[in-house]
Amino acid sequence: MGGDQPALRLSGKEVFFYVFLPFALGHYLSALLRTVNAVLAPDLVASLSLSPAQLGLLTSAFFVSFALVQLPVGIALDRYGPRKVQLVLLVVAAGGALMFAFGDSFLELVLARTVIGFGLGGCFMAAVKAISTWIDPARLPSVQGFLIAIGGLGAASATAPVRKALEHMDWRGLFVLLALLLACTAFLIWSATPRVAQAPKPKANVPVLESIAAVYRDARFRKTISLILIPHAVFFGIQGLWIGRWLADVARFPDHAVVYLLYLSMAAVIFGAIAVGMITEWAGKRGIKPLDVAGIGIALFVAVQVAIVCNWKPSFQLLSVLFTLIGTITGIEYAIVAQNMPKSLTGRAATCLNLLIFVGAFVVQAGFGLMIGLWEPNHLGHHPAIAYRVAFGVLVLLQLPGLVSFARRRLTQTQPSSISSGSVVHATPISPKMPEPSAAQSCSAGFPSAARTVRKARQNSSPQIPSAAADKADSIHTLGAPRVMAAGLHCPATRK
Repeated sequence: MGGDQPALRLSGKEVFFYVFLPFALGHYLSALLRTVNAVLAPDLVASLSLSPAQLGLLTSAFFVSFALVQLPVGIALDRYGPRKVQLVLLVVAAGGALMFAFGDSFLELVLARTVIGFGLGGCFMAAVKAISTWIDPARLPSVQGFLIAIGGLGAASATAPVRKALEHMDWRGLFVLLALLLACTAFLIWSATPRVAQAPKPKANVPVLESIAAVYRDARFRKTISLILIPHAVFFGIQGLWIGRWLADVARFPDHAVVYLLYLSMAAVIFGAIAVGMITEWAGKRGIKPLDVAGIGIALFVAVQVAIVCNWKPSFQLLSVLFTLIGTITGIEYAIVAQNMPKSLTGRAATCLNLLIFVGAFVVQAGFGLMIGLWEPNHLGHHPAIAYRVAFGVLVLLQLPGLVSFARRRLTQTQPSSISSGSVVHATPISPKMPEPSAAQSCSAGFPSAARTVRKARQNSSPQIPSAAADKADSIHTLGAPRVMAAGLHCPATRK
């Protein structure tokens, strides 16, 4: 798709094939590479004789660089657009994958994993920025739900499909293949996605850090993260590691059963993300805001964790799947921020949000492990159930203030509306014997029937129209036709 086309219009199918799919493929590969070490761990340990501490550092290197790159990526997305930014980052990620494939030492693999995280740090944000440019904001929750579902599919692909691929190649060959896929995705985004005129760049006298601070100062941004940020961090931090350990230590499932339940959990992410998007769009058509949908979902998510704290033994399998299924509601945070922030700041706002989420996920995952470590494991290496109950209880306590604050805001918003609706002053009904002039007569007489029309509509169809409307209608008698037309009132007899 040729040069810059500022007035380009795309159909729904063109947006899907030229915008959504290329960027969604990048997000798919990002999710796959983020979780692939869980399956490759035995092979990496056997090849390089890694200790558990080294394996943990190697895996977490991805998250460190992924989080640190968020703010620079947000600035670049707003300044250069998702097409150029994603091209560069995916090429960097492809280079990191090749470095990993040919690394011969622990430090080389850590460096390569860091480069991969750096290159994939903008995949989701670039997709959000690109999609929000081309679709109606009301459809953002639904479309981003599909995007999150594709990420869940990428994470699921890092389990059984990767294990199947390792039957035909070693982990080095796998990373060469992944590097080729990243490079092909970069070429696809560059060649297929439409080029659009960039929005005006921020004024030179507005520092970048000040514009980032403006995102954090925005009341709508703070209101959103006060409810969803901590649950989102809990979802990311627990899903990627501790749900599996909980199933093994507390529920005492064998390894193959744990793997199967984790696979079901990944599938739940896919269906949950799609369902959240569809429910949010359905609710929006009925006047229900996405933040209200999120409030209900967060309450259910916390309820699942309360059930885990209560050690609800008959449903350990169900709780492990419900945790990820309902936890996908936290992904709505991206759509809410994209809908409420100015277009010039959507990329920056989304990456500020992503930075908070990944830092929070790191804190949750590490802090949860520290709490579990306060109890000694048994001779089989399993930690006691009380350790997990206390750790999950602390997470519930951290999430409750945001949920309670949201509920209090909703109550205070509904009370003034009920008071005002009860204090409406009703106008005196018009006499039924008064003749109504025709539209033409009304126009020629300076619109004298406008007040009576408003009163009649108020009496027959909406008896609670405020008296201010009647006062405005009464004033029409004193207005000349030019002043009435200037006020936006058009004569029905003169419309053709």
